[in-house]
Amino acid sequence: MTDDINARIDTVVKSHPVVLFMKGSPLFPQCGFSSRAVAILDHLDVQYESVDVLQDQGIRQGIKAYSDWPTIPQLYVGGEFVGGSDIMMEMYESGELATLLKRDAA
Repeated sequence: MTDDINARIDTVVKSHPVVLFMKGSPLFPQCGFSSRAVAILDHLDVQYESVDVLQDQGIRQGIKAYSDWPTIPQLYVGGEFVGGSDIMMEMYESGELATLLKRDAA
C-alpha cells in the first residue's frame, strides 16, 4: 500500500514542474498555511499543479513520508522538495523563490 502511494506521489511530483500539496484547492484553501502558499505562487504568477491532501488520506500521510517533512503544504519544484509555507515565505521575501521558479521554467 505504501509503495503504491509513494509511486503515485512520485509520478505527480515528476510530471509537473511545480506541485503544491495542500489542504483544499487554490480557489478554496482549507488552512491558513495553504492559503499563504497559494498567495505566494499566485503573486509570482506561477503555473502549478495542486493536490488536495484532504481528498485522500493515503496521500495526506504518504507525502509526509515521501518528503520526510511533517507538515502540509509542501512545494516541489523540478521534482525536488522546496519546503512548507514558512520556507516559501522566506524564499519569496529574499527573491530566491522567484529565481528558482524562473530557472526551472526555462
